Amino acid sequence: MPTPGAPYRDRTDAGHRLAKELAGYRGSPVTVLALPRGGVPLAAIIAEDLGAPLDILVVRKVGSPGNREYGLGAVAEGGIRFLDRRAIRELGVTPADVEAEVQFQIEEIDRLVRRFRQGRPAPDLTGRDVVLVDDGVATGGTVRAAIAAARLHRPRRVIVAVGVAAPEVIRVLRPLADDLVCPLVPPVLFAVAEWYEQFPQVSDDEVVRLLERHATPTSVGLPAT
Repeated sequence: MPTPGAPYRDRTDAGHRLAKELAGYRGSPVTVLALPRGGVPLAAIIAEDLGAPLDILVVRKVGSPGNREYGLGAVAEGGIRFLDRRAIRELGVTPADVEAEVQFQIEEIDRLVRRFRQGRPAPDLTGRDVVLVDDGVATGGTVRAAIAAARLHRPRRVIVAVGVAAPEVIRVLRPLADDLVCPLVPPVLFAVAEWYEQFPQVSDDEVVRLLERHATPTSVGLPAT
């Protein structure tokens, strides 16, 4: 839960901190992609500061049967899958159960894309600097899937910008991205929310509103999942 006196006041504060560290990309051909829902408020601030279009890249955690909060991997737009085979073996989860959860999350991705983009196509990322934004990363599975999904579209660079992440996650993500910005890397991270004084849920309506304000009207869609 949120923590009084935490390093970030709220997602707006984190967004401004990240925008300051990303200032070197101002003037480049940049597209900012938020991981909804929590990454959208930060990404909106970054997009405005960089003068860049804002969109989303929908990624969903693949949860364990009976406990979807325990992540076994992630799926993303474009059909990208990242599965933690070791965790699947250790928990004794059957391939059929994993596939059922994957298919459930793919359907949820399709639903969220329709809800958030309101009929707009996804952006053309070819040759652009793509900044992937989230409010924090606990395990890294969703961001790994997001990086792989972004790479499908031949961007010039993929930059990961997150509010807070665990050291072991940074070690995994850094070789996968062309640049990684993370102002807070605490020795131990139990929950992203503990690094924010205020950490309310981001509603679907807020996501839609921010995307409508910052989205570019000339876009080319990502491939269907």
